[in-house]
Amino acid sequence: MHLPPLASALPVVLLSHRGPVTFTRDDDGDRTAGRGAGGLVTALTGLAGHLDHAVWVCVGASGEDAAVAREAAGSLVHLALDPEPRVLAHGDVPEGRTLLLRLVEVPPEVHDPFYGVISNPLLWFVQHRLHDLARTPSLGREDHRAFEQGYVVANQLAADAVVEQVEKAGGRAVVLLHDYHFYLVADLVRQRCPDALISHFVHIPWPGPDAWHVLPPDLRQRLLTGLLGADVVAFHTRADARAFVLCAQELLGLPVDLASMTVQTAGRRVRVRAYPISIDVPALEAVAHSDASDEHLVDLDHQVGEGSLVLRVDRTDPSKNIVRGFQAFDLMLSEHPELHGRVVFLALLQPSRQDVPEYASYLTEIGASATAVNAHHGTGAWQPVDLRFAHDMGLATAAYRRCDVLVVNAVADGMNLVAKEAVVLSERDMVLALSEATGAHDELGRFAVTLHPFDVAQQADALYEALTMPAQLRRDRREHAAWVVHRNDARRWLSAQLEDLAELAVTGDEASDAGHGE
Repeated sequence: MHLPPLASALPVVLLSHRGPVTFTRDDDGDRTAGRGAGGLVTALTGLAGHLDHAVWVCVGASGEDAAVAREAAGSLVHLALDPEPRVLAHGDVPEGRTLLLRLVEVPPEVHDPFYGVISNPLLWFVQHRLHDLARTPSLGREDHRAFEQGYVVANQLAADAVVEQVEKAGGRAVVLLHDYHFYLVADLVRQRCPDALISHFVHIPWPGPDAWHVLPPDLRQRLLTGLLGADVVAFHTRADARAFVLCAQELLGLPVDLASMTVQTAGRRVRVRAYPISIDVPALEAVAHSDASDEHLVDLDHQVGEGSLVLRVDRTDPSKNIVRGFQAFDLMLSEHPELHGRVVFLALLQPSRQDVPEYASYLTEIGASATAVNAHHGTGAWQPVDLRFAHDMGLATAAYRRCDVLVVNAVADGMNLVAKEAVVLSERDMVLALSEATGAHDELGRFAVTLHPFDVAQQADALYEALTMPAQLRRDRREHAAWVVHRNDARRWLSAQLEDLAELAVTGDEASDAGHGE
């Protein structure tokens, strides 16, 4: 992996909520390490293993993760990533990539309000515009306490760990902060480590100023000020980056320059950039050509036969728009009875945040909508919807290889890596049916059938178009989409960010505003 000189000259400290591994105990009581879940973690794990001087800081909130954090007591855990993650004992010689992990213990009385009240659902719902504004949000005393005693405290604990690692490096390091859990950290690190180069990457959509009016002025101002502690605030799309600049202008009254995408604050000039994230293609292909994936592929071929496979791979999050997707499939089958018995909709779903009432309720709706489609159209020999609750990359990659159509109809999504994974692995020139409200649509929309996420009738028409698209057009579109993903892979995503930080390190505040990632 070719990285700019900054990556080898300075240590890197990376912060995210989830880490590259999750610790558990097996039946014999022995500690085991499994790969962390989620697209962001998958992308960052592939990248961190290519950085020679990187420390990954993440939260150990409960269970065995918290136990490892307590035992480590602030020291680093040395991990081998290949072929499966494991903790390296002193003197172990790993075969492949390694990284250093710093687990931050966040007590349950802090983590529960930090994660379960503020990060999810409040910030997630604001940024994905999921609130029913006639009813929600309705912030009471408990919500304000959750912010002060949960979100603020968790951000302080994370910032303490990052600062400690920067100080061990002599005060000069690249700090890569990630996502909506830690909007206060950049400013906290800036105050104590003024020589650090700080980037904060927001991986979910960033709405314009009006959407943030659902939060009290003091709260939204603190979040924005925290982010502006960074040298670079980064997003997946130019639209999100522009929306952030407008928020700084309208909600904080700061001078901004939309041409150069900069914000002036506290005598500093903060760059706002767009770097569309992608996937680690070689790592994904290795999973897709494993025995587990091959076995699942045989099963899927047997299940579908000569028919067509429609696929979705998602968490059970309201933003993913799963229920409307099933409704569109139901409508398509009603209007095109010739497809009965010839198409299966496989939904591989991972239950998410079931401690949040809105998520638990949505999971129930998903099950009911799938059942309704099967009751409406199914026969003894054919059930049109195959709903499976599982997180299994072997199965997912096999489904990517076999599917004829991939459905991504999210109401809002920062990027959506599922779309990129599928076009790379497809062995049947699958058609990408992609929501216009995803970051991935900026790159892949030209080669997809576009979905309008709130228009069920349009989605039904688009599904039919995808299933009946001529073979040569399917092939051309899929190959072009795959070429885009291969060209702009996860390594290029990281390199672009490090190149911009390297330029900033050399030239300071008078650096050119030409962003490599835009």
